[in-house]
Amino acid sequence: MPHPSSRISNIIPSGKDGWEVHFAAWQRKEAGEPIIMLSVGDHDFDTPAETVEACVAAVRGGHHHYTPLPGIPALRDAMAHISTQCTGVETGADEVIVTPGGQAALYAAVQGVLDRGDHAIVVAPYYATYPGTFRAAEADFTVVETRAANGFQPDATAIEKAVRKNTRAILINTPNNPTGAVYTRAALEGLADVCRRHDLWLLSDEVYWTLGGGEHVSPRALPGMAERTLVINSMSKSHGMTGWRLGWLTGPADFIALTVNLNLVTTYGLTDFVSHAAIEALNNGYGVREIAERYARRRTVFLDAVRGMNDVTVRGSEGGMYAMLDISAVEPDDEKFAWAFLDAEKVAVMPGSSFGEAAAGHIRISLCQPEDVLREAASRLHRFASSYRSKAA
Repeated sequence: MPHPSSRISNIIPSGKDGWEVHFAAWQRKEAGEPIIMLSVGDHDFDTPAETVEACVAAVRGGHHHYTPLPGIPALRDAMAHISTQCTGVETGADEVIVTPGGQAALYAAVQGVLDRGDHAIVVAPYYATYPGTFRAAEADFTVVETRAANGFQPDATAIEKAVRKNTRAILINTPNNPTGAVYTRAALEGLADVCRRHDLWLLSDEVYWTLGGGEHVSPRALPGMAERTLVINSMSKSHGMTGWRLGWLTGPADFIALTVNLNLVTTYGLTDFVSHAAIEALNNGYGVREIAERYARRRTVFLDAVRGMNDVTVRGSEGGMYAMLDISAVEPDDEKFAWAFLDAEKVAVMPGSSFGEAAAGHIRISLCQPEDVLREAASRLHRFASSYRSKAA
């Protein structure tokens, strides 16, 4: 066949992507092994019934036609209201564009601020799609690692050292996937200062904002940042709607108006009946409090079970759907540890190095399992770590 474009060929370079442990575990589970899956961040419960019923009613009510490119007005209004809560900045519907999931919002943000050859900075550990999203824009990027010893908080001084003449944007994620770190106001103020002095965009992925164990601060609320911050958000985590593909991008009205053209040539709008269900879910808060409370309980249960475990240290883990454990005192090679843990105890976890060098020597634990399963996984981890050390000795 003719050659595909380098644009799509280079999105994901050939070689390992860090997810091999997860996919192997999933295949073994599908084949009948009793694997405890703690490697993926998808809810183990269904979308709230009220949202499902709203969708069914929308289908039966004839809502299966084209929708406006920026989103149904009532949906933009609802998302603007939630953005006001999330960011602490009064937000109008013209400052919001609806996207098919948070990843599409990230894609729109990156496409909107970077030209070919421009440079961006990605704060690590980072969500797995970030590098590929920049490659899709044919942009360069530099990864700046946070330090585990500092709870994976971003260091403005280190980030500023990575700024180049052609740097246009910085990308952050708080509450963070994979570490669960919730960036502090002081850390974000340092980042905001760098953005203002160098005239940079700040792309802020805040899809876990309702699942924070501490105070969620959006950099959009900091002085001089509303006009240079793009907030990526989603209903996947907050409203239990991972498979519904509903997200949105919040930013300056003039910028958002331009991204409508991107929807024209990519999504051509969202699904009509899903949009109507989303309006109901947003306006009524279906599942939000219950989901947040569920993950708060799970986080407490799991962290209580692992704290005090010899040679295993909790890092970050204040919010989101994950816990990050430093296992380097047991085995410095986190991928080797994850494979051995899967084989010995039938528990699937993600090697921390899959998300950047800052998380090397760690494993990421997904909290998307019931409390009794998390307790059992912690017990198996204790047994495995103890036996692993004994064998090493």
